[in-house]
Amino acid sequence: MPTLADLQPLLALPVAGCLGAALAFRPRRRGTPPRVPAVIQTQVILAVVGALVMLVVGASMARAFGIVGAASLIRYRAKISDPKDAGVMLCSLGVGLAAGVGLYVVAATATVFLLFVLYLIESLERPTFTLFELTVKTRSMAAVRAPLEHLLSRHHARAELQHLGPEDVTYSVRLPIGTHLDALSDRITQLDPAAGLRVDWDHKKGA
Repeated sequence: MPTLADLQPLLALPVAGCLGAALAFRPRRRGTPPRVPAVIQTQVILAVVGALVMLVVGASMARAFGIVGAASLIRYRAKISDPKDAGVMLCSLGVGLAAGVGLYVVAATATVFLLFVLYLIESLERPTFTLFELTVKTRSMAAVRAPLEHLLSRHHARAELQHLGPEDVTYSVRLPIGTHLDALSDRITQLDPAAGLRVDWDHKKGA
């Protein structure tokens, strides 16, 4: 039979996550700067990390000093672009410490719960875009334009018309990072293969 101590992570971690979310997603007051999504997510994760660390430490001073010592050994040699990755690293450390002292239920519960929290908060992220200037040249521009814009929309691209000529069109396009330009270019070319359609992507650096 599970004891009350075994069931404590099932209560402590969700409560910490909910309270952390209440702070992170608090209404923004007028005049305050906009909040960065990655920082909001990290605040939620850190609340879970704090609960996990206290579950591991309990009343043991030896474990507390062990956590401080283990944390001081961590050195980030690579630049971390997403703040919540640092929070996940801390939680991974906590999970390892919990498993190391025999708190297997705490370690397993924390892992499953953090995966659930990450799934929720990352599903709220807006896609990150890269800005391009797309030029398409074809002898059948009148017939190609509507299917072209529909194709870009299907790939979650935001296209703003810059120039429209009888045989060419130029868009300012925001493409989600990870979009394969070669595959997308092939699909655009297939809109009118007989007309010798040409596609050119110009990456706008620093945009």
